[in-house]
Amino acid sequence: MIVNPYAAAPFSYASLPGATPYSIVELMPGARNLMHHAQVASGERVLLLVEHTADPVVVQAIAAAAAYRDADVHVLSVAPFSPGGWDKDVTHQVETAAVREADVVISATWWGEVHTAPLFFDQIRALPVRFASLHMAATAGAMLTGARFPNDVYYAIKHRALTRLNAAQSIRVTSALGTDLTLSRFAFTLDEGPLKPGDWQPFPYGGANFHPTVTEGVLVIEDSTFTGVPEQLLRITLEENQVRKIEGGIAAEQLRRASPDGYYLRHALIGLNPKTRLAGGTQFEREKHAGAFYCGLDALRDGVPVTTSPGFAHCDCQIDRPSIQVDGESFVEDGRLLLLDDPEIREVAARFGPPDVILDDNPLMILPRRYTGGPATR
Repeated sequence: MIVNPYAAAPFSYASLPGATPYSIVELMPGARNLMHHAQVASGERVLLLVEHTADPVVVQAIAAAAAYRDADVHVLSVAPFSPGGWDKDVTHQVETAAVREADVVISATWWGEVHTAPLFFDQIRALPVRFASLHMAATAGAMLTGARFPNDVYYAIKHRALTRLNAAQSIRVTSALGTDLTLSRFAFTLDEGPLKPGDWQPFPYGGANFHPTVTEGVLVIEDSTFTGVPEQLLRITLEENQVRKIEGGIAAEQLRRASPDGYYLRHALIGLNPKTRLAGGTQFEREKHAGAFYCGLDALRDGVPVTTSPGFAHCDCQIDRPSIQVDGESFVEDGRLLLLDDPEIREVAARFGPPDVILDDNPLMILPRRYTGGPATR
């Protein structure tokens, strides 16, 4: 039994249709917002690190936006990165050398630096580079939806979310399929605005990322790195932040095979962007949708979590429409991020257009061009 409506989700850029050449015109508002988010300035070295299978129209839109700012633009096309550190012996020497020489890196990869050691987060954050990752999102669909959301409205949502979440003691996540997780003793990544040197952030803008040390309960996976969309319920039981049981037929066996020594819950994320897609979106688009929940399981090493490098079995897991309580108070109800109704957020949105349009969380209603920017982003 297929348990998820997004069962036909793509598995790489090669499995996606390409954009038509003239659609570059409609991609430019999102590309402009990306330049603003990365704070690209005249004369800076901008590296587009793109997989061979990435859509050339999307790549050209991003390159053109950087060139319009008089940046020194370089495009490096590379072989696709493997998911979950599967091909962990690859050194990526050319890619790493190019990243080190750039001021801004825009990564148009599918798994990319999320799953590989030489370009892992701690390696990137040790460099004075501003790194924007379009993992699974270097697509016309992502640029037309989540990327069009005004930068300053997203920053306002992120600030309000982090103010509430970082002070919390516990977060409970439930879903219609049976997820019931309680996470505590966590630390949030406090990234509220545009990229700064040493930053790695996803684009389109994503959500509130955190690292729990205590997780208890059941996670029912709707989509994951190693299984795709499971054909029957895939249940993960966690105790003390470690996976104790995996149930669910073939998908369960696939997950166990990827890390025979077991898993722990490395991090989690609550989506904050109302314009990123669920229907038709890739996994890393869907995780960012306002009200979605996503978490990353990773491999234990000799029975112990190691958080300073990839576990080489990183498995990203998605729940599209959860309910989330923060210290017992509703934060997300059936996939609806309640912050979208906050008067202060609506006031910021009103600077760009009608709040009911800007903050509508149906991304299939594409944000009109005239509402995608404003004085702060032009």
